[in-house]
Amino acid sequence: MSHFDVQNLMRPGTLQLQSLPPLSLYIHLPWCIKKCPYCDFNSHEQKGNELSAKEQQTYIDALLCDLDQSLGLIWGRKVQSIFIGGGTPSLFNPEAIDMLLSQIRARLPLVADCEITLEANPGTFEKDRFKSFKLAGVNRLSIGVQSFNDGNLKSLGRVHNAQQAIEAVQEASVNFETFNIDLMYALPDQDLKALALDLKQALSFNPPHLSIYHLTLEANTYFAKYPPKNLPSDDSAYEMLDLITEMTQAAGLNRYEVSAFSKKNHQCFHNLNYWGFGDYLGIGAGAHSKLSFPHRVVRQIRVRDPQLYIEKAQVHACVAKHEEVSRKNLPFEFMLGSLRLKNGFDLKTYTERTGLPISSIHQAIETAREKSLIVLEGDHLKPTTLGFDFLNDLQSLFL
Repeated sequence: MSHFDVQNLMRPGTLQLQSLPPLSLYIHLPWCIKKCPYCDFNSHEQKGNELSAKEQQTYIDALLCDLDQSLGLIWGRKVQSIFIGGGTPSLFNPEAIDMLLSQIRARLPLVADCEITLEANPGTFEKDRFKSFKLAGVNRLSIGVQSFNDGNLKSLGRVHNAQQAIEAVQEASVNFETFNIDLMYALPDQDLKALALDLKQALSFNPPHLSIYHLTLEANTYFAKYPPKNLPSDDSAYEMLDLITEMTQAAGLNRYEVSAFSKKNHQCFHNLNYWGFGDYLGIGAGAHSKLSFPHRVVRQIRVRDPQLYIEKAQVHACVAKHEEVSRKNLPFEFMLGSLRLKNGFDLKTYTERTGLPISSIHQAIETAREKSLIVLEGDHLKPTTLGFDFLNDLQSLFL
């Protein structure tokens, strides 16, 4: 049976979804100049540091084949956001991104104010390149800075230096009304003073959005095999998070998700949709999808290897895994993202997006309330400060 057999996906089932959630499109461009030792994403080093125009075109052709094959799954639904992630998407030239977005527009209805984000890294752009991405239709840039300290950048295996990071953010701030700076903390040899300098530099650009991630040693990464020395203790990391919260708040940035801080009206819709158990179609090597139908929710994963993905996409066989989310797993899957949101969610959103009654999580909600991990105000549930600090414990109650 085909993974794209819409008739089969529309057949009756045990779930009753009254309406479908917002839909986003994720596009994965898997190449980067150098694989970072902490990175567990599906990214592949590009020999020679540059993709030829022909290589870019070949991959875009594969993406469009993939999209064409998937159209039946999302037919008639408007796309609210597009996120081009990687790898390092800014290795693709603006002309290629322009062509890709034009082809997507020809196939899919986008809402008028569709958020279109492109991930970019310092060191992979020349002057005016960001401006060209904007002309191509990108309206939000996310810059993978990680640190403004040369020592930290070296220990993280980044290909850019602090000066290039500063220049990239300056260029973004001139060309984009909304942009994001990615930072990391709890780095080898980093103390509170060093983190404060990083934050001060980032905040000097008056960024509308800041994402700040704790360095974690993910399985199947270089750092998991060879952990860096002198990582801050857990207590130091908590102090660092307190400093981050304090400094971002003073700069007018509101923490709306575990790792995300934004000015008013600059939250990332794409990520909000992802965390809120919205739908997303993922195309590209290793991309993940989560799609809802009236009686079921399905997940798909594309073939990971870029070359194999290109070959498989051409014959409409690039989906490596396709499965229906079981009724039993839906509560946990919903809570995994939604409890990351500082303002929580309405309980009716839970029923709309899982097709399950509130009674399916009643016991877990009561336990979380008793432990002071959540607060329930009428129909609205949100994590307490304690729940936010012990998020894993809170999420696991819904397993």
